[in-house]
Amino acid sequence: MSTVVARTRDELAVAREKLHGSVAVVMTMGALHAGHAELVRRARERAESVIVTIFLNPLQFGPNEDLAKYPRTLEADVALCEAEGVDLIFAPSPDVIYPHGDPGIRMSAGVLGTKLEGASRPGHFDGVLTVVAKMLHLTRPQAAFFGQKDAQQLLLIRRMARDLDFGCEIVAVPTVREPDGLALSSRNRYLSALDREAALALSRALHAGEAARTRGSSTVRRAARDVLVAEPLVLVDYLVLVDPDTLEDVPEWYQGDAVLLVAARVGTTRLIDNLPLVIGGPL
Repeated sequence: MSTVVARTRDELAVAREKLHGSVAVVMTMGALHAGHAELVRRARERAESVIVTIFLNPLQFGPNEDLAKYPRTLEADVALCEAEGVDLIFAPSPDVIYPHGDPGIRMSAGVLGTKLEGASRPGHFDGVLTVVAKMLHLTRPQAAFFGQKDAQQLLLIRRMARDLDFGCEIVAVPTVREPDGLALSSRNRYLSALDREAALALSRALHAGEAARTRGSSTVRRAARDVLVAEPLVLVDYLVLVDPDTLEDVPEWYQGDAVLLVAARVGTTRLIDNLPLVIGGPL
């Protein structure tokens, strides 16, 4: 079956009714790359029908962020989806998703939404959760697939689905990386050759921290920080080692699951990355 592209709510509803069996959704903002293709493949393994949404959500961009210059590559995005056997693409305009203008009622990310990325981008996660909630209602999937690279976003979406009884499984897919370790991101295309080389410090820092995980949390943080400090083109926003469920810094005596997260600006591009790890115990 060829991929169907729906642009309106009515077109989506008609196409959704024709899908067979279990349905999975992959939500994107477009500018698709190999990381998105992996999300689709994982969704295909779990469901008989796959929907991809392509929507550049204005609610999650702040006044000084890059909404205007965010890449719009719908033709290439559709081609990637067709190559991966996607059944249905929903690619609406903002007036389709928000027919009455900016919504007066929005989802709230709560306290977790004010930490880390939320501290740098106030209101960002309220915008993310609002559009994810709307897309879940409109596409009605049994499962939704999200990348682990956006660890805080993934945590908040899982909390929303659980706390508000969405009845949809939220599935995490490991971060897809370039052969040299750089996490795939639509924003990587903004990096100059020099910036891209410097950006490799993020993944190197995470793996340096992981290598120190048996020696305590402060050693993990120090090992990662030393890598970042050695790269002058990287301006660090935050580097934290946190509990994966609370995003609170883990203490020195802590043993168990944790996430090492970094956000930094390389040139004019802000990048994020993270690595789940286990503090303490044998290598």
